[in-house]
Amino acid sequence: MKYSLVVASLFCVAILAAQSGTPQNAFTSDQIKWGPAPPFVQPGAQIAVLEGDPTASSGDFTIRFKMPNGYKVAPHWHPKRENVTVVAGTLKVGMGDTFDAGKMMAFPNGSFAYLDPDMHHYVMASGETIVQIHGMSPVQFNYINPADDPSKK
Repeated sequence: MKYSLVVASLFCVAILAAQSGTPQNAFTSDQIKWGPAPPFVQPGAQIAVLEGDPTASSGDFTIRFKMPNGYKVAPHWHPKRENVTVVAGTLKVGMGDTFDAGKMMAFPNGSFAYLDPDMHHYVMASGETIVQIHGMSPVQFNYINPADDPSKK
């Protein structure tokens, strides 16, 4: 009986939400607003902030990162956990301090991975690739080789 009541209650909530229209915090893929990626990654990628502020001193964030075929991010690490879902294309990921395409694993559309703080990694897009990243602000990129940081050039 309790189970039926819970299911019925959830169903009523879903109906009310549907009748009230699209919530302010939900949108379809064609409503996502893309802009240029931040200067700490190579030009050519695009970013969309879905939730929160990745540059804030604290709080949750969710972004999408769109990369053209062959786009690379040099070996780096983050001080906070990074949660990544591949939305489109294939993301190749390698671990370590030196970019080595031969040691990368391919993660196709639908894949998920999380990288704990301080894990040294690098990425490359195979085909146009979109990843969704969520975590805790602020986002920080720490390049293993400081010369790889495009914001310093």
